[in-house]
Amino acid sequence: MHGYDIRVAGPGDLDGARAVMLDTVYRDFGSGYVPRWHGDIIDLRGAYLASERHVLLVAVDSRDGAVVATGALDSRGPAHPPNPLWLAERYPSGTTAQLRRVYVSTEHRRRGLARRLVAALLDFAVADGGYRSVYLHTDPAVPGAEAFWLSRAVVVCDEREETGERVVHFEIPVPALTGDLVS
Repeated sequence: MHGYDIRVAGPGDLDGARAVMLDTVYRDFGSGYVPRWHGDIIDLRGAYLASERHVLLVAVDSRDGAVVATGALDSRGPAHPPNPLWLAERYPSGTTAQLRRVYVSTEHRRRGLARRLVAALLDFAVADGGYRSVYLHTDPAVPGAEAFWLSRAVVVCDEREETGERVVHFEIPVPALTGDLVS
């Protein structure tokens, strides 16, 4: 049994993180790299390292130091278009923490890495102090993605039902962000 180190990505982690992400968009999504959807993957430094309100996390295999999983958060809400206008209005940029690129290499799945990455991203959102909601979307055709997010989040829009698109939008309830703390 070996372990994994979850940490904030530094410049030396970017090539490994990019490789995990590109492998996912080609293998799991089947779309390959699409600039309008995946531009952040090419410019990870600008997308996640340049802003104090954004973060890129990596899971590193302790055996060989390889990046095997990623998770990111930024302050951009869903754009309209392509997303429904009401969704963009509900999750405005600046106060919405959007989870992105929660990807685990195939051979490292089912080891709790995505769960650990998401927990650390939510801690980051709470510590920021300016986020009021946590939003994400996923492609339900990716094996395990929909079930994973359904165990942690609430569906706010299933485009399969509304437009026929292969996108499901979620919100993760985080009481510390909304002030709904239980005493």
